[in-house]
Amino acid sequence: MTLSSNIYSLLTDKKILLAFSGGIDSTALFFLLNEHGIKCDLAIVDYGIREQSKDEVAYAKELASIYNIKCFTTTAPKFESHFEQNARNFRYEFFEDIINKEGYEILLTAHQLNDNLEWLLMRLCKGAGVSELVGLNEITKKKNYLLVRPLLDFTKDELLEYLKTNNHKYFIDQTNSDEGYERNYFRVNYSDKLIKKYENGIKKSFKYLNADILLLKSKYEIIFEQKELKVAKLEDLNYMTKTVDLILKELGYLMSSKQREEIQENKNVVIGGLWAIGLSNNILFIAPHRKVVLPKEFKEMCRINNIPPLVRGYIYDESIDTIGFKV
Repeated sequence: MTLSSNIYSLLTDKKILLAFSGGIDSTALFFLLNEHGIKCDLAIVDYGIREQSKDEVAYAKELASIYNIKCFTTTAPKFESHFEQNARNFRYEFFEDIINKEGYEILLTAHQLNDNLEWLLMRLCKGAGVSELVGLNEITKKKNYLLVRPLLDFTKDELLEYLKTNNHKYFIDQTNSDEGYERNYFRVNYSDKLIKKYENGIKKSFKYLNADILLLKSKYEIIFEQKELKVAKLEDLNYMTKTVDLILKELGYLMSSKQREEIQENKNVVIGGLWAIGLSNNILFIAPHRKVVLPKEFKEMCRINNIPPLVRGYIYDESIDTIGFKV
């Protein structure tokens, strides 16, 4: 069992942080990398909902000591509701805080094929297009690091077999079978069973879906970006909604089917109270929504340069240079 040569080339001589849990996936990824001489430091979150989590943190520290690497740990607060979303937000804030302080270039997560299928099924049941169905990309460019998921072509069973064959210690999180969590419901009832029966076909389907996303991305070009402002030139206005989908997904926001319909009806909208969308000719603007009192001179400059009204607050608030924005 080995990772692709492209992944190993990408990771060589980089400062890498691995999101570690002690479970099958992240443990397998750690040892696969170690076999190829690729060192990575570990970051682990204790959510405090299982006694076993203390042992998992201890295991991460043990590996760090054995392999002479760093191990960052934290304990999450108790989340009263929306555990999955709050836990995800907490751990990524933890990871990014480490990345910013320590200068890591790459964050590795151990998502695998089962995770990808779970995501697809969940989004399919809520209404989604191609760009939303494939929620997990192998490489995602963030502000100051790359998020890399090297295991997307492997099933959980393949990773488990690798660990058993090589006698590597790992933990099983018993809450993964708790169907009270939405992802677990899809895992227990659908994704694991489908992969056992149709593994090869599912792998091929994800390759085709990723190729379709690349085709969608060819319909627009990012011509300017600063902070969280994105300006894209559309080759075809019919692809505006899909372009917004793809860009917002990269920014960490997933639109609902109702929001996509809203964009199709009105090209200048605020999505979820968070993101301002504006279209001027064939130029698409996306920025965080800011309510700001704008000086008359600034508003006139934006009017002359055809900058959509809804994104002006962010541009002004962040002092973004608008030279070259004229549409």
